[in-house]
Amino acid sequence: MPVQFLNGHFLLKDYEYSAHHTYIKLISPLFRNGSLEISNRMTQKAQQFSLEKLNEAYGKKTVYQRVENLYVDFEAKDIMLTSAFAATSAFLLKVFSDVNKDQVIYFIDTGYHFPETLIYKEYLTKLYDLKVVEIRAGQEKHQQTKDEQLWEKDPNKCCFINKVEPLDHIKKDFKVWVSGLMKWQSNFRASLDYFEQREEILKFYPLLDIGFIERDEFIREHHLPFHPLKSKGYNSIGCHHCTVPGSDRSGRWNNSPKTECGLHL
Repeated sequence: MPVQFLNGHFLLKDYEYSAHHTYIKLISPLFRNGSLEISNRMTQKAQQFSLEKLNEAYGKKTVYQRVENLYVDFEAKDIMLTSAFAATSAFLLKVFSDVNKDQVIYFIDTGYHFPETLIYKEYLTKLYDLKVVEIRAGQEKHQQTKDEQLWEKDPNKCCFINKVEPLDHIKKDFKVWVSGLMKWQSNFRASLDYFEQREEILKFYPLLDIGFIERDEFIREHHLPFHPLKSKGYNSIGCHHCTVPGSDRSGRWNNSPKTECGLHL
């Protein structure tokens, strides 16, 4: 009996529907409106199988091979790359610049970046001839975070307004989101895999298994610039209200229990 597969459904061809209606109802409790639907459980298993295969394959590759292969496994138009132009963003940006000069890099302008971060962004943009697109919160919402000093009263809400929400507006247009997270940066990040399904988008972390020594060696060997604040003890750099010198991410949110802005949760 011919069937057609579309968007997770086995669909009976129209001209066969009447003849097989009774048969399909008897053999499948999943029958609904003339279609055989794959159960959510089966779909999740298939999705998990695909993730396992991706993670297994990419785990055996170098960083450059991972990024090169990304454009084989996915269409370029479906790939979203973000960068905070933080402590050592030069690593990932250098790799993407070498592999695909046309890749757009999205930078979330929170309105609270250190001046050094904006200088660093401009420098790397010119150095690698990057295609950087800035996104930001609406003026009214951003002003609310200023007026209420939300970074002190409710940092989660401040991050949501200035980081999470602006990215949500464009995220729906892509299938894969690339960012430079590394396992050693926090306990949460240590739990991640190269590919992670996050709601409707697939997240990809090509630097995930790179240690901080290996990261710094790559930057030095390739004569890449560090963020200007790294020499002053800032190893993780975000908004100026919420960042102090510290190892790993301990200097973020002034040593509070908060370690993630919410983008990657």
